[in-house]
Amino acid sequence: MNESGEVNTMQNNKRAFVLERFGCRSCALDAKGNPLNANCDSDSCKLSFDNDDSNKVYRRIIQYGISAILFTVALIFNLSVYVKFTLFFISYIIVGGEVILTAGKKILKGQVFNEHFLMSIATIGAFVIGEYPESVAVMLFYQIGELLQDIAVDRSKRSIKELMNIRPDYANLKIGYEIKRVSPQEVRPGDVIIVKPGEKIPLDGKVIEGESMVDTSALTGESVLKEVYKGADVLSGFINKNGLLTIEVTREFAESTVSKILGLIEEASSKKAPTEKFMTKFAKYYTPIVVFLALIIAVIPPLIIPAATFKEFIYRALIFLVISCPCALVLSIPLTFFAGIGAASKNGILVKGSNYLEALSNVETVVFDKTGTLTKGVFKLTEIKPVNGISRDALLEYTAYAESFSNHPIAESILKAYGKEVDRSKIKKYEEISGNGVRANIDGKKVLVGNAKLMKAENIDCVTSDSIGTIIHVAIDNKYSGYIVISDEVKEDSSRAIEGLREMGIKRIVMLTGDNKAISDKIAASLRIDEVYSELFPNEKVGILEKLYANNKKGKLIFVGDGINDAPVLARADVGVAMGGIGSDVAIEAADVVLMTDEPSKLVTAIKISKKTKLIVWENILLALGVKIVVLALGALGVATMWEAVFADVGVALLAVLNSLRLLNKK
Repeated sequence: MNESGEVNTMQNNKRAFVLERFGCRSCALDAKGNPLNANCDSDSCKLSFDNDDSNKVYRRIIQYGISAILFTVALIFNLSVYVKFTLFFISYIIVGGEVILTAGKKILKGQVFNEHFLMSIATIGAFVIGEYPESVAVMLFYQIGELLQDIAVDRSKRSIKELMNIRPDYANLKIGYEIKRVSPQEVRPGDVIIVKPGEKIPLDGKVIEGESMVDTSALTGESVLKEVYKGADVLSGFINKNGLLTIEVTREFAESTVSKILGLIEEASSKKAPTEKFMTKFAKYYTPIVVFLALIIAVIPPLIIPAATFKEFIYRALIFLVISCPCALVLSIPLTFFAGIGAASKNGILVKGSNYLEALSNVETVVFDKTGTLTKGVFKLTEIKPVNGISRDALLEYTAYAESFSNHPIAESILKAYGKEVDRSKIKKYEEISGNGVRANIDGKKVLVGNAKLMKAENIDCVTSDSIGTIIHVAIDNKYSGYIVISDEVKEDSSRAIEGLREMGIKRIVMLTGDNKAISDKIAASLRIDEVYSELFPNEKVGILEKLYANNKKGKLIFVGDGINDAPVLARADVGVAMGGIGSDVAIEAADVVLMTDEPSKLVTAIKISKKTKLIVWENILLALGVKIVVLALGALGVATMWEAVFADVGVALLAVLNSLRLLNKK
């Protein structure tokens, strides 16, 4: 197969993948990945990615335009009754035929009470009693409103659609001296791929040759380019900007970052917030009640009120039906949560469902893991304190030589800070003292490197220090020579995160860690954390979380962690938040929210988006119900006409949708 054929096949595979994950479950797929039922009107088609969406919009605009012209001609010009009726009827069929057919199909499926049914009954009823202009106008404005809503909804979906662009179409597989373009699914761990400038990195891996700047914004929401070089880890979804990279693949495509993100997006569309579930249930009972009340308005008053006519009260009942359509609530609330999830994704925050997005708006307690979450999770030499006349360089050199045989992270950080090659021929009689340190003869001198216990065992007095981190004491020829401090540095962003949470009124901030008490207490004090629990095993963290739950009143408890040992706590919390940038796969799988960078302050952004989402949801509910109640009352009393009814339905729905779209600009 030639290169063009391979690409076409991959594009078809991509289309099939998109339709499988996001398209209509009711539409079958043919061998090329195209839907057999192109006109499916199922609700699950809302997230389809058809390329002819814009053509459908244009066709609808032309269709409604023709209807509007016929309606205007019949309304303005002095024509005969029969010509006017014919123009109104044709106009109505053009604009409303689809609504009536949809209502009929749903009735055959047992789905009687829905907005299509209400609009059909209301407009057909108006036509029957001779209110032709208002019948056509209601259907025309309803359809135009639906079109504008669809355009607005499509805009809100772009942030999610854009995430689909991170899925690579191909990988340049290096086989010997040849480069073969293949599907990413064909590449296996250990294979070598080539990524050219401008191409997406198709799979997770490690750079083995070359250096470049990569765009990570699709995953992290950060616009700043990141430099990668030999030995650097890269993730699928990054875009290579300028250099040629040779990458050794570390994960197959199904386990890659981009594949996991697409899975998270799929999860997000299936988990509804409590408010969404309530409104769905509300609409289920609300619509039949409205139809029953409209029937009462149409039949009872003419029977008991003198001079009342059936025509007058049928008209009022039809107005009542138009006003009472629940589409403003049924559409705008899921759309608001959808827009909130889209806004979060733009900021590098993946929320696995609108239920978790809503839960974030009611946080009472935030619990942080320490290592890798509030701290960088990387040991670094932060302080050198020589005493008794030795220089800083000499103290570091003796310590580096003593630790040169160890592969402990602390030893590695010392050797990295030393930055020179160790001449191991100078090291004699090396002895590792378990749990305490190292004894060695270095260049003819007896050197002890270790903790305070080692110094005490050798009868060497050492100084005490209040430095944050692990303190390595050094003695040369039985004489105390100073200490070195190795710290897991606190992230610069951690303090900003804690401060941001306090400004939002979070009542309690807690830290859980398996690290020793002294270090944990110092870090907690520096960050102004309310409570700290240290030296914990993973199962003990769950126990502490249960105790914290007992003290919670009404708000939610969030746990933020990154490691494999955090998975049980992430799963137990009301909302588990994983640090996706450096987090383990297990932590990300167990979490409900994933922060795609190493910044804990992203949690503050997530909570702000959540609170804004909830605010807009309630704005839409109050707007829709408020307007509908007023106009319903006016319609029942005979004050409101079909024109007010159209505004109460279509106008309010459109306002609610536009209000929801404000979330897409939330930072």
